[in-house]
Amino acid sequence: MQFPESWLRSFVNPGLNTDELAHLLTMAGLEVEETAPAAPEFSGVVVAEIVSVEPHPDADRLRVCQVQHGEDDLLQIVCGAPNAAPGIKVPLARIGAVLPGDFKIRKAKMRGVESFGMLCSGQELGISQDHDGLMVLPDTLRPGQSVRDALALDDVCFTLKLTPNRGDCLSIHGVAREVSALTGAPLTLPSFQPVPVEIDEILPVAIQAPDLCGRFAGRVIRGVNARAATPDWMVQRLLRAGQRPVSVLVDISNYVMLELGRPTHIFDLDALQDGLEVRWAKKGETLELLNGQTVTLDTHNGVIASGGRIESLAGIMGGDASAVTLDTTNIYLEGAFWWPEAIMGRARQFKFNSEASHRFERGVDAQSIVEHLEYTTRLILEICGGQAGPIDDQAPSMPVRAPVSVRLARCHKVLGVDVPEEEVVDIFKRLDFVFTVQDGVFTVTPPSWRFDLEIEEDFIEEVARVYGYERIPANPPVAPANICVQPEGRRSAHDLRARMAELDYQEVINFSFVREAWETNLAGNADPIRLLNPIASQLAVMRSSLIGGLLDNIEHNAHHRQTRVRVFEIGRVFKRQPTVKGGDLTVAGVDQPTRLAGAAWGPAQPEQWAVSARPVDFYDVKRDVELLLGGRAAELRCVPDAHCALHPGRSARLELAGETVGWLGEIHPRWLQELDLNVPPVVFELDVDAISDVDLPSPQPLSRQPVVIRDVAVWVDVEVSFQSMLDTLHQAIHSDTELSLVKNINLFDVWRDKAAQSEQKSMALRFWLQSPDATLDDATVERCMERLLQALADTHGARLRT
Repeated sequence: MQFPESWLRSFVNPGLNTDELAHLLTMAGLEVEETAPAAPEFSGVVVAEIVSVEPHPDADRLRVCQVQHGEDDLLQIVCGAPNAAPGIKVPLARIGAVLPGDFKIRKAKMRGVESFGMLCSGQELGISQDHDGLMVLPDTLRPGQSVRDALALDDVCFTLKLTPNRGDCLSIHGVAREVSALTGAPLTLPSFQPVPVEIDEILPVAIQAPDLCGRFAGRVIRGVNARAATPDWMVQRLLRAGQRPVSVLVDISNYVMLELGRPTHIFDLDALQDGLEVRWAKKGETLELLNGQTVTLDTHNGVIASGGRIESLAGIMGGDASAVTLDTTNIYLEGAFWWPEAIMGRARQFKFNSEASHRFERGVDAQSIVEHLEYTTRLILEICGGQAGPIDDQAPSMPVRAPVSVRLARCHKVLGVDVPEEEVVDIFKRLDFVFTVQDGVFTVTPPSWRFDLEIEEDFIEEVARVYGYERIPANPPVAPANICVQPEGRRSAHDLRARMAELDYQEVINFSFVREAWETNLAGNADPIRLLNPIASQLAVMRSSLIGGLLDNIEHNAHHRQTRVRVFEIGRVFKRQPTVKGGDLTVAGVDQPTRLAGAAWGPAQPEQWAVSARPVDFYDVKRDVELLLGGRAAELRCVPDAHCALHPGRSARLELAGETVGWLGEIHPRWLQELDLNVPPVVFELDVDAISDVDLPSPQPLSRQPVVIRDVAVWVDVEVSFQSMLDTLHQAIHSDTELSLVKNINLFDVWRDKAAQSEQKSMALRFWLQSPDATLDDATVERCMERLLQALADTHGARLRT
């Protein structure tokens, strides 16, 4: 929210300078994000009146002006502005003046005619963006007066960064009320005295939806002059509050909203076909809004209708058909209380926001509607003239504020400081709370404008704000610090992140909201969890896999000329649990496991002269997964299987200790084409809970005996995998004490005679044998090798290759 300091001080004027006032508001929870002058620094600019305008003798677009600048003599100024005319008052930068940007004004000769200064536009002074002509000043200003003083350009504009719960401070009145409570300075409010009622006309209003509108008030005003000029003081305040003046009736409505926090709407009475209906929309009804957008409504959208035609989107924006114009003479002024729950998210549904909806969805005071309409009416009558009818006020469902008990002892415990009861009483009085106190317990009724006060802790926070956070001592907690020791046999998410970083992967954090196509195509999830109010139309479902986000990261980097990408993410995924039925209760739960996913694309190694470039493949990433698992890598099994996101022949289901823990593989060529990538990324996704358990290191004595190495080549069927042979050999080693001499097994060659159309292949294995206490003799080694070969023959039909 933005506003000029002078506007605020017209309501409350504490004995604080600008910086002190900004600090006070910030420390009370109304963060002052920025303070800036109403205009940039300039000097030597005064009010001048153009006395005469003559054509330039040697230039068609230039004119020679004689101006009165507060002294006896007239100044000659050469000017090219199209709106320069006798009798208007404009800013004059005299010789020696300094304009924004350190632009100094000197005597000049323009096409042979001397100019003794410069007539300025609003843009040249940094006041507005208008550069089409001279800035025309009010007639009430006198020549020679400083423009900075005349227009109050030394005023400071405050920008507040309000939290969503403080909708009561979205107005000058609301902020002034806070300043008054914090400083004790008196609050000065405008007059809310009723205006004279000169006509007895009332427009019938039927409130058909009390759950949409709790109170509705309005009045007819006839004979207004919509072409009247908006007063300069109002225009100045609107501009400095970030509002663009439109027309006098719209400006008055916006002014009251900014000053009092009361959004109102003005209908062209002659455009209404009948009385008004306040109701929920019917599915499929349409409305053209003031911003030119035509929206299709649903049953959860509130509307104001007349004669069967929708005239306004309730609490959000009016319709174009009944909008006021410069030809409007009869109006209907409306102010209402719309339930916040009925407005929340409705504007964002149509992909826009409005000042009215921003306030109504946070809650607007329902008690002061009539007073604010009287104030708005007075401004209309004073500026535009007209005759006002009586206010028709209906209140079918007013909000009820339940009293809350606030214990003084609880307040002391939460704040950690013993605020005296007398001071709490004073704080509640300054905040206009209605309360009683007995035996240290306050019974407080929240004021009608504070929708954020519902529980005891809310009122304790109010005590802290007004008491002053800076007065609360920063004492360290007096409590035993029980350090939670991480079990050595379980790795934390931070440990997994560190390990992935060591493996040359960079961490990313993607949205949990994803495109529905990702869920269908990449996760095989035909029924994803949908969001009721997505932040963007394309991010409409919750993810059940991390792979889609990583592929999107790779695509983005590839389109930005990156040639090698290795990324990972640790995050939750969201899956539907089976529906649980119990009695009359049916519950559909959501499972939220944590996953770790990685993706590699581009060269397997960074570019260098000593290694030939090759794209990353399945086995490179499989090795990364094994290194991530550490000591449990021997338990990992890659089972060929199909996944909708992965290449049918280059993907595997990952099993750990017999349990499925994830997937690994190249991206399917179909999705590779959609991503427009030249080589396929290789991805994996693992269940974090399943891979977090690790074996503790177990120290073993080092043998001083020599290692014996034996190579053996065997024939096996083509379908036999090395992993199955390795499992057989390990099983034999664990079941035979003497075979414990085998320390390592490795596959170093695979050969198949394709010309002979053989159904078998040769696999060459290397064995390392070592005894802990003696040198192995040939007989012992041969016995071990025979038993290992026998195990392979019994299980896989292996035979020795000669």
